[in-house]
Amino acid sequence: MQCIQCLWRPVRKCGSTLSSTELINPISTLSGKTPVKRQTSHWYLPMANHSEWLREWIRNGTLNGEQQHNPEEWKKNVLGQCLSWIDAGDGLQSRAMTRDLDWGVKVPLENDEGKVLYVWLDAPIGYISATKQWAVDNNKNWEPYWKDKNTKLIHFIGKDNIVFHGIIFPIILKAHGEYILPNNVPANEFLNLEGDKISTSRNWAVWLHEYMEDFPERQDELRYVLCSIAPETKDSEFIWKDYQARVNNELVAILGNFVNRCVVLTDKYFEGKVPHQGEISSDWESMFGQIKVYVNLIAEAIEQYRFRDALADAMNIARLGNKFLQVTEPWKLIKEDEEKVKTILNLSLQITATLSVVFEPFLPQTSKKIRKFLNTIEIDWSQAGSKDLLKEGHTLDSFSLLFKKVEDEEIENQIAKLEATKKAKQSNPNTKPMKPEITFDDFTKLDIRVGKILTAEKVEKADKLLKITVDTGIDKRTVVSGIAEHYKPEDIIGKHVSILLNLAPRKIRGIESQGMILMAESEDGKLAFVSPEKEINSGGEIR
Repeated sequence: MQCIQCLWRPVRKCGSTLSSTELINPISTLSGKTPVKRQTSHWYLPMANHSEWLREWIRNGTLNGEQQHNPEEWKKNVLGQCLSWIDAGDGLQSRAMTRDLDWGVKVPLENDEGKVLYVWLDAPIGYISATKQWAVDNNKNWEPYWKDKNTKLIHFIGKDNIVFHGIIFPIILKAHGEYILPNNVPANEFLNLEGDKISTSRNWAVWLHEYMEDFPERQDELRYVLCSIAPETKDSEFIWKDYQARVNNELVAILGNFVNRCVVLTDKYFEGKVPHQGEISSDWESMFGQIKVYVNLIAEAIEQYRFRDALADAMNIARLGNKFLQVTEPWKLIKEDEEKVKTILNLSLQITATLSVVFEPFLPQTSKKIRKFLNTIEIDWSQAGSKDLLKEGHTLDSFSLLFKKVEDEEIENQIAKLEATKKAKQSNPNTKPMKPEITFDDFTKLDIRVGKILTAEKVEKADKLLKITVDTGIDKRTVVSGIAEHYKPEDIIGKHVSILLNLAPRKIRGIESQGMILMAESEDGKLAFVSPEKEINSGGEIR
């Protein structure tokens, strides 16, 4: 255990960290105040003791002489960032694994008052705890997922979490001795939005619940676009007009158009039954050979976490199908050579069945729809690319369009919504954005009443907390509130306040807090009670 002055270490754009004491005139972006240096004690992870085996494991993929993973399959930015921590300057340094905070997972040791675990110590351990709970709930054994050498542990993360999953968590796992280490850490770069960084605090985001309200039953369209532009090797950007172009020009015009033609023409010419597969030309055999190549490329790309490439090759199969129909033109040929048209549509339906397989990892709802049109159960991946997935005479189900075009007005509405957010922020940059919309029923669940403060005292060893007794008109209860920097205990006795009564009790510094006193916060971070302007007895409802 060591004493330090400050735990916050800002990060340069190059990825290296610097001491807070190296900053010139440091100012908190949250409070606008100058940071205060204080002496405290913390528990440390001795990362320097693990440099040698980490370097060998990350660079060469070996641990104790055994091959653990293939470093050539790791992204260069992941390898580079991990090795830069190990090899740069003085190498790995011990890192504090505790914090002085009022909230968090408490340190399970004696003399730990006010200490909580550093989030990137306890959060990854939570992955194991979650697996254990899942195993209990489903009557499974959790250990093979974390201890079996034949299991692949993969960390899908963003680039800002590379070090925690590539260095800190592996150190913890190896130090325990019974757990496997990550096989890969396929971290993505950052995804931006319409020329700016995504920020939920600034409301500069596309909220999923709002997307589903504006584009109901169109989850797969969003999945497709996000995978198409995934920042796998460099930062990328979500742009609404690009979303529209990809949906209309690819999902509608290529995949949707091909499946639509196959099913509709089969229904029109052959009463919705899979027609006879006759003689196949060498060109058509070659086409199926290329489809099989694409199927293998898709599988390989998925195994290597190159999902953009896999999705592109899945769409290439749909492109081959469209080209096949455009060249053969069965709608014209039907009057001259019905037998040939039977073979053309049979093969087209076989391609459609393959599409239901290769798109399933990316567009699960769409694949389910295609299988419904084909009136078939799931097809095994090993069968994808075959010319015999659907048997002659098999009856198809009724058809509806897979996708519909995204109209200009829909996109303009989304852009306008973002622009409104930007204007609101510019007019009052310190105002926090509105939280997600709730229903009236949600609001009625909150039991907010007028209460009177009877007693108040500071919580020991907590600069921000007051222990307050409130007369709610129903009972007298204890509330722990973080207002000690704004109010002295003796100044608030007798005040009428607004209190949320039906908030689940929570222990704070060993004290059970039975509700929440509502406070208003000014732009400079000052807090004030939300109180009735007229005399209201304790227990009066706020509605």
